[in-house]
Amino acid sequence: MAENQDKTQTIAVTAHDLPLHCPRPDAPLWARHPRVFLDVLAEGEAVCPYCSTKYVFTGERPKGHH
Repeated sequence: MAENQDKTQTIAVTAHDLPLHCPRPDAPLWARHPRVFLDVLAEGEAVCPYCSTKYVFTGERPKGHH
């Protein structure tokens, strides 16, 4: 997943990125905050309460348990 320096940008995530948490492991040090898990499957998108990064789920939803 690409680094998101522009926090108004939307980040597309897939089933491979689940469970989704922010900040992502590749986030630069200046963009780090406490880790928060986001339920992107409930409505197809989620916004981080710390940095307002918007994540949108794309692709096929996972079937069954991870």
